[in-house]
Amino acid sequence: MKLFIASDIHGSALYCQQMLNAYEQEKADKLILLGDILYHGPRNALPDGYNPKKVIELLNPVSNEILCVRGNCDTEVDQMVLDFSVLSDSALIFADGITMIAAHGHKETPKMPCGGILLNGHTHVPSFEEKDGFIRINPGSVSIPKENSQHGYIVFENRIFTWKNLSGEVYREEKI
Repeated sequence: MKLFIASDIHGSALYCQQMLNAYEQEKADKLILLGDILYHGPRNALPDGYNPKKVIELLNPVSNEILCVRGNCDTEVDQMVLDFSVLSDSALIFADGITMIAAHGHKETPKMPCGGILLNGHTHVPSFEEKDGFIRINPGSVSIPKENSQHGYIVFENRIFTWKNLSGEVYREEKI
């Protein structure tokens, strides 16, 4: 199974479209969104191409391919306009013999199985960290990358996590 993992779109239609173009190029089976879909929040500047209504128009046609968890900027009103669930705090994913839990990252870490993988966004910084018997993986941000990181995503396939920028260029790989 090939997963496309992204986070923190924050209402940018510009970067959402680039993300969906990359998703189409990757030919992934599922689009995993780790929260903060439509709004930028009070601590972030408006991202380039900020247009939450256009983001809705872009994501709803692929709603049957999306698994999404709730970020700190996602609210009940968002669920009224999106055709996929955005209100779950976490999701359990089984792929290639690996147990993963997807969560945004702004709340306490969910109870993790030993050897499991926690997928989270929130920080806008790509990372891979082994700690306390599990691995924490962050794709960074689609629209507002921080700490000199790139606008990007992760592809998971054949037990390999591959970080890419929105042009599809690889900048990191980790085999599990």
